[in-house]
Formats: sequence, structure tokens, C-alpha cells
Amino acid sequence: MTTPTGRPDLSPTPADERLENLRRSYEQQVAEKARRTVRVTTYVLASSVAERRADQELIEALVRMRGWKLALTSFWDFGQAPVITERTGFGEASRYAVQGFAHGIVAIGRAAITTDNAAYEELLHFLGSRGVFLAFLPASD
Repeated sequence: MTTPTGRPDLSPTPADERLENLRRSYEQQVAEKARRTVRVTTYVLASSVAERRADQELIEALVRMRGWKLALTSFWDFGQAPVITERTGFGEASRYAVQGFAHGIVAIGRAAITTDNAAYEELLHFLGSRGVFLAFLPASD
């Protein structure tokens, strides 16, 4: 979909808004149950080592700003990643968090996870039902 000027329309769709509300709900539920400092791990999808480092620094700044504790391990995938279920780094981040080493996984944005609404919703429910949330950097306009 494009705007009258021919630019891509990046406005969130109702499905995007519903999924963001679901993500936020899981984040809030898990954080409230933590009863101590919320511990998170990081996930970065990057095309280079420099991009990975830059994204990692941005994520760590968000973690500090929110008063969360950074877990000892971080995870990443390089290049054009396959679907989310086939990514080694994200799979490891999920297992790490589900095993209780982190309450959440923080990434730059949803696009680093998946743009497929059905896969994203399934992932949110999978992690949320195991006491793990996803968090992203605030969107910049």
C-alpha cells in the first residue's frame, strides 16, 4: 500500500496493533511476576560485526534505562536470516530464556524477529506461556 505521494504506507495495521498489544501484555505479566530485577538477554540480527555491535549497544542502553539486568549471554544471527524457527541464534536465545536464565529477549525491533503476523503471534504465545517476553527499542518517528 502506498500514500498519495507514492511512498510506502508504514502505518500500523489493526493486526500489527493487536500483536503489539499482545507482546506488551506478556512483557507486563512476566515483569510483574519476576519479583526481583527483570533479567533479559539480547538478540541481534545483523549483516556485519559492526552492525551487531552498534545494535547491541543500543539494546544495552534500553536495558539500563528500564532498570533491567543484562544476562551474561547474548545471541545473534548474521546476514539474511531464514524464517524465525530456523535461526540458530534466536533458537538459542529462546531456549536460554525458557530455561529460566532470562525473563525476556530484547531486540532492536519486530523486523529483527519476523514480519509474518501468524509466526509472530505463535512465537508470542509460545514464549509468553513459558514466562518469557519479547521487548524492542521504542519506535522512532
